[in-house]
Amino acid sequence: LPCYLNALTGRGVHVVTVNDYLAKRDSEWMGQIYRFLGMSVGVIVHGLDDAERREAYEADITYGTNNEFGFDYLRDNMKFSLEDYVQREFHYSIVDEVDSILIDEARTPLIISGPTEESTDKYYIIDRIIPSLVKGEVIEEEANTLSGKRKRYTGDFTIDEKAKSATLTEEGVLKVERMLKLDNLYDPRNIEILHHVQQALRAHAMYRRDVDYVVKEGEVIIVDEFTGRLMPGRRWSDGLHQAIEAKEGVVIENENQTLATITFQNYFRMYQKLAGMTGTADTEAAEFHKIYKLDVVVIPTNRVLLRPDFPDVVYKTEREKFKAVVEEVKELHAKGQPVLVGTISIEKSETLSTLMQREGIPHNVLNAKQHEKEAEIVAQAGRKGMVTIATNMAGRGTDILLGGNPEGLARQWRKANPEATDEEYARVLEDFKK
Repeated sequence: LPCYLNALTGRGVHVVTVNDYLAKRDSEWMGQIYRFLGMSVGVIVHGLDDAERREAYEADITYGTNNEFGFDYLRDNMKFSLEDYVQREFHYSIVDEVDSILIDEARTPLIISGPTEESTDKYYIIDRIIPSLVKGEVIEEEANTLSGKRKRYTGDFTIDEKAKSATLTEEGVLKVERMLKLDNLYDPRNIEILHHVQQALRAHAMYRRDVDYVVKEGEVIIVDEFTGRLMPGRRWSDGLHQAIEAKEGVVIENENQTLATITFQNYFRMYQKLAGMTGTADTEAAEFHKIYKLDVVVIPTNRVLLRPDFPDVVYKTEREKFKAVVEEVKELHAKGQPVLVGTISIEKSETLSTLMQREGIPHNVLNAKQHEKEAEIVAQAGRKGMVTIATNMAGRGTDILLGGNPEGLARQWRKANPEATDEEYARVLEDFKK
């Protein structure tokens, strides 16, 4: 209703969701209603050219992700002519999972960068010395000073998990100078080398394969920490991406320089009218009002909540925890209950999958490596006895229907059997409904 009402002005409505899958799905579902009411509908997804994007933005209602809308704005600002712009004015935006986009990712910068002409050999040279450096820690000791404590650093470098930074100790500086044959690492002429050493330390000590990124067809692809999805075309800045490419032994692309940047917070504040929906906004009500001047209204559930919430169970080790998870899944699967197991990374989802294979539990895995099968896996996840291991890809905005999604399964069957007749399709659909 709010989309249709605001689209009547002819100035455009942007419906923002967290990933391409949901943007495409929702535009197909709701597009039928909007078109019946005389509205045109467009969708912005990764891989469209400027002409296709311009056509989608010209529609009365345009679906897309926060990333696509933000990057289109940055690209428009880099163009020389207004005629080349793809976006229209920022009239009205309604944001799905609004707390994820406007609060959790508020300070996330969108960056467009261009390559520099510098040699990439330095990344390989620096990467070779990193395994020789020993990770240390910061130890606080009592001291006879007014502050009461002093810090002592062990090893060759320390890391700060919160700030995602790495710092060489005095011992580490001497070792790096010796291995790179430098007189003084802190000489102004060597500051760039120091920077790349620190980035290489971050790449080795803080960024993990199949957690923060995946390597696919010789390319390092970032995994979105909020959605668990791959972000092809996105690269870390300041030489970090090149350091990870050197670590993984793939071809290193030239370092980039920032050409344009904006945060989600600043982007969405440009809309004349802004609204959103989520099931978890009430706890951030004060922030919504302070930053965006948005009020939060809580809508009560249609039915009384029947779900029992059990207390947390804590285990000493991850191994014990995973063992308990597999045992419980085994019991529930034997009863015919559909089970969804949530994990925080690709790595953890694959570890659990291996354990379940050993126990002979049939299951599906949904993570960034299997994103092409997402619709199929989600459609089957609610079927009797189905076990699904998923990262946060199956988090926000994903509906799993108990009993499965018969229409979705039938469509997939038809895609696999293009020669099938309408009668065969109808029979298969009825079978799935049973």
